[in-house]
Amino acid sequence: MKLAQIPRTPAILLLATCATCSLGALFKVQCAFDGLPNNLEMYVTGCYSDAYPFWRGRGLADGHFPYFQAPMEYPVLTGLLIWFDGLLTKMLFGPLALDPAFVLTVSIVNTGFAAMVTWLLWRMGLPKSRLWAWALSPLLVLYVGHNWDLLAVTLALAAFMAIDCGRLKRATALAALGAAAKMFPVLLLPLLSLRQLLQRQFGHFFALVALAILAWSAVNLPFALAATERWWEFYALSAERSGTAGSIWELANHYGVFPTDIAQRNSLATLVFVAGATGIIAMGWARYQDRLWLLFTPVLLWFMLTNKVYSPQFDIWVYPFLLITARHWLPIAIFLSGDVAAYFAEMWFFSGQNGGWPALPMEAILIAALVRGIAMIWVIVDAIWRGPPQWLYANTLTEAPREKRFAN
Repeated sequence: MKLAQIPRTPAILLLATCATCSLGALFKVQCAFDGLPNNLEMYVTGCYSDAYPFWRGRGLADGHFPYFQAPMEYPVLTGLLIWFDGLLTKMLFGPLALDPAFVLTVSIVNTGFAAMVTWLLWRMGLPKSRLWAWALSPLLVLYVGHNWDLLAVTLALAAFMAIDCGRLKRATALAALGAAAKMFPVLLLPLLSLRQLLQRQFGHFFALVALAILAWSAVNLPFALAATERWWEFYALSAERSGTAGSIWELANHYGVFPTDIAQRNSLATLVFVAGATGIIAMGWARYQDRLWLLFTPVLLWFMLTNKVYSPQFDIWVYPFLLITARHWLPIAIFLSGDVAAYFAEMWFFSGQNGGWPALPMEAILIAALVRGIAMIWVIVDAIWRGPPQWLYANTLTEAPREKRFAN
């Protein structure tokens, strides 16, 4: 479709998405106006971005290829995206480009992914109010220049749309590729194939499993075989890190409610997640067995809640799926409020730890996490006991006009 052929409504939404992301880019590069930022400056202003330390710390400024020539604690597809962003930075800003140029380039590329999400949500036929809730979201301002998670979000949403259109194999491949960019899209895979297994359609089930393995392996195997240690770094770091300030495990440990070491957190987080996800699927089976993938939202929310790592930018993982599947606006609004509060609570907590101002205590993170957690539990319970919104009940995307499938 040519640009001139894009209908007016999605064109305006895409422009609004780009405008919001532009504010996000300015928010992240504000530290660079007076030169390279220091840690305290990034915490005080909230302009922290993973891209700042990556430009020189991972050899991107020198053209090093990830995994083979430079360490990279991200899965392969994200590592390749980071490398591409580095090449694009040099093309746009010259071979001597500095860190702020890389942050700006990351923001530009992520704006493209955010626009793809806008387009996919429009193609799925969401009501205009929910489309605008994405295009003007404060999450885009906070995270478009923060790191590279929007790649996995886009792949997961494309998989979600593909299965709702009846393209099960395409959805499986896209979800597997999403897992090669960030782990969370892997949660969609069992929801795509579980029904075939339980109905003893073993041929279909094993075909989907093989397709998922093939898609993931096609991306990962060359790096796993040729640069094993650096390829494994992401998985090793995930197991070895203690957690983040906003996770329930870190908060419980900080206040002495349920102290745990790293090994205990790994085991407990896994057990609690598996038990809860199993319960969500079991209790939601009657309502969702024909469209089990719609349980991706509550399963992903539960994963985020129970994980030992809960960085604020994780919230952008689930936000498009909240807009698709959440029944009510209020928990979405509370979730957004909790996210913004958690972001600045963490930034200003670390600011205080480094002698800066604003400075907030750990209690600020606790309150923000509780607000956000209440909204997440609300959506999970609502999804189990009341099912999806009416527009998601009856028809697939190809079987009903948009205006009949979705309503405000």
